[in-house]
Amino acid sequence: MTSSAYDFKFEAIEGGQLPLSQWRSKVMLVVNVASFCGFTPQYEGLQKLWERYQARGLVIIGVPSNDFGAQEPKNESEILGFCQGAFGVNFPMTTKQVVSGGEAHPFYVWARDTLGLTSTPRWNFHKYLVDRNGKLIGGFGSSVTPQSDTLINAIEAALGTS
Repeated sequence: MTSSAYDFKFEAIEGGQLPLSQWRSKVMLVVNVASFCGFTPQYEGLQKLWERYQARGLVIIGVPSNDFGAQEPKNESEILGFCQGAFGVNFPMTTKQVVSGGEAHPFYVWARDTLGLTSTPRWNFHKYLVDRNGKLIGGFGSSVTPQSDTLINAIEAALGTS
């Protein structure tokens, strides 16, 4: 049985492995993203969160997914170019992944099993918050924006005073 987020790895959008264990003792916000979604402007807010809290230990991980409305049809190089060009994104991103249903990436299966079925992504820009010990501490639906008090308060609580 998986006990922490550190047990999972993705492939980086630029190539190579992206093990979550490399961010041990950091707070992680794992977000399934898409380029052609009404929530796509949240990339800007995610980048601002990354810039604001990175020095305190926050890591944002974008996980492109085509699961909802086929809103991420691009390949990895196109996705990366779009995110960097349109929103200045420089936080870590993975290759395109399935985040829902029976073929979901193991991280998303673990998140569903940990927080319950009601916390699974129902659309793009669903956010999972992982604490400094690799424990999943919250899920936030697409309508919870990166600038929302709900998310910022949860991030600040997870970051603590360190």
